[in-house]
Amino acid sequence: MNRKISFFAALLISASLCFANDSTKIVLKTYAPEPQHPVVFKLIGEALSSYHYRKLNIDDSLSSAFLDNYIKHLDPAHAYFLQSDVSSFGQYRYILDDDLKNGNPKTGFDIYNIYQQRIEDRINFTLDLLKTEMTFNTNDSFQSNREEANFPKDYKELDDLWRKKIKYEVLVLKSGDKDYKACTDIVAKRYQNLYKQLSKTKNEDVFSFYANALTEIADPHTNYFSPRMAEDFNQHMSLSLEGIGATLQTDNEYTKVTTIVKGGPADKSKKIFAGDKIVAVGQGKEGEMVSVIDWRIDDVVALIRGKKGTQVKLEIIPHDVETNKTKTIEITRDRIVLEDQASKSSIKEIERNGKKYSIGVIDVPAFYLDFARASQGEKDYKSTTRDVRRLIEELKKQKVNGIVIDLRSNGGGSLQEAIELTGLFIKTGPVVQVKDAFGIVKVEKDNDESILWDGPLAVLVNRFSASASEIFAAAMQDYGRAVILGEQTYGKGTVQNSFNLNQFIQIDGKKLGDLHLTIAKFYRISGGSTQHKGVVPDIEFPSAYEGDEYGEDASKFALPYDEIQKAAYDRVADLSGPIRNIKQKHELRMKDNDEYKYLLEDIEVIEKTRAKQYTNINEEKYKQENKDNEAKNKAREEARKKAKEAKGKNAENADLILDESKEVLVDMVETK
Repeated sequence: MNRKISFFAALLISASLCFANDSTKIVLKTYAPEPQHPVVFKLIGEALSSYHYRKLNIDDSLSSAFLDNYIKHLDPAHAYFLQSDVSSFGQYRYILDDDLKNGNPKTGFDIYNIYQQRIEDRINFTLDLLKTEMTFNTNDSFQSNREEANFPKDYKELDDLWRKKIKYEVLVLKSGDKDYKACTDIVAKRYQNLYKQLSKTKNEDVFSFYANALTEIADPHTNYFSPRMAEDFNQHMSLSLEGIGATLQTDNEYTKVTTIVKGGPADKSKKIFAGDKIVAVGQGKEGEMVSVIDWRIDDVVALIRGKKGTQVKLEIIPHDVETNKTKTIEITRDRIVLEDQASKSSIKEIERNGKKYSIGVIDVPAFYLDFARASQGEKDYKSTTRDVRRLIEELKKQKVNGIVIDLRSNGGGSLQEAIELTGLFIKTGPVVQVKDAFGIVKVEKDNDESILWDGPLAVLVNRFSASASEIFAAAMQDYGRAVILGEQTYGKGTVQNSFNLNQFIQIDGKKLGDLHLTIAKFYRISGGSTQHKGVVPDIEFPSAYEGDEYGEDASKFALPYDEIQKAAYDRVADLSGPIRNIKQKHELRMKDNDEYKYLLEDIEVIEKTRAKQYTNINEEKYKQENKDNEAKNKAREEARKKAKEAKGKNAENADLILDESKEVLVDMVETK
């Protein structure tokens, strides 16, 4: 939640705006620190310098980075501030460290107020622009990817940017065969709603944005949570939310899906995926679609969240399309509960050279532990290790030849469960090392001498396998206990502790929010950190999700990869030789694998879309691009379906990495 928080800030001078088709007068106010903010600001600075893993120096270097990051948080697309604004902010470049030491967050509010003034100006400009009919027959384009663009040097350049931006927004709607007037009405309403959202901003929101621009400098997992955000986070951690089961973040003006919760409604729908951008939200089948472009993230979350059994409509830009053409999907909300995260097993049969092999697959969506029931002494509490133990016993009775542990999109959870799960496959020994902010290293061990499964084992991971998943996969790799397949993992190798700031100070009974502080790092037993680098599979598949967008690489402030002394452990086996042979067989299989070819094509499309800087705003050319892309995608899907059916497989259920893991396990069986 802390990264790229893009919402529109506050006014320098109180103002009001009355829209032509809205009789309600909206008053924007000037924002200023509340009595608790100086105390909390100073407390955050002390925590970062004394207790964070990095122990930041509160100096001019931090001050400069803080200023730049705050401007980036507010205006990531460089579409609101003028270059003269940014230049004027230079007066603060080397004083924010002093402000932090003195507990003075006023500068953040001053910049925020100027920013809101720019937002108001752009809304007025847009509403006036929409009163004049636009033409779409010129050879012009809009720079849609502006993170690296310069700030407009003056109002002339800013107005030109916005003329193209609004023209593009109207064209996207018009290409869907909507009437021109309907398109301009939708865009006008979008910016009217933005103004209404802007007016709902509170002083606490401004402080939260400013504080998180600071905490991110320490690392992307150190966050300040306002009282409202803290309550939402605690609800999420208790798995009691009712919604769709997706993690969101702001990416420029859009709300982007970063992860899909396994077992949740979004996951079960198979309609929305990581990387998709949400542009509008509607309630129920007939509810009006409300644009959420440029909305603050917690307001978008509030719209999407709802009671179990109700429907939410989402207008999305799919991550794998070459244009920004949208589609609308419907998802039925449900309660995200522990049972939905439970591990499950299945058996896959594979035939090779006239011989049949049986492969057990255990899907582990999270490292869960019902701590409350366990601490009360109840015998039937839920935990990952207990469930996997039971599933392995069942698979052994069915005489499987090998087992796959599927950790794809498993974002982690209980460290203790990762340790205990490792213990099912090794005799005893260290599993992970933890180094704290004071340089003290603690080795976490499995002390249970029993081994539940000593047969062929494969572990599947992807870009969204993180934290506890990486600890388990790394231990299996270091012990030589399993072959790791899939994509390089997320690289989240840090430990956070949550502090309720009311524990440290009370201010007139006010809720002060929480501070989540990175206090330690995880290291493999072989000495390397899981931070940043993650786990590199033995058999690696190309990924559609780039590290600089998903994973620790996405933040320049992420803690680096480093190494410490390795722990004392004995490898179960040296798999380097067998893996070389298996990789050769794997590469031969991929040469003739249609799904692998389609994966490479998918990645090519996504990379082309990601690299695209400009979008055509000539209507004829824009529509032709859409038509060509749709025809190409349709032909590709038909060819894919025919290829799968020719081999007697269901194209809808194709799972390249899982299918290949079965082949790899058969390779391992035959190697023995």
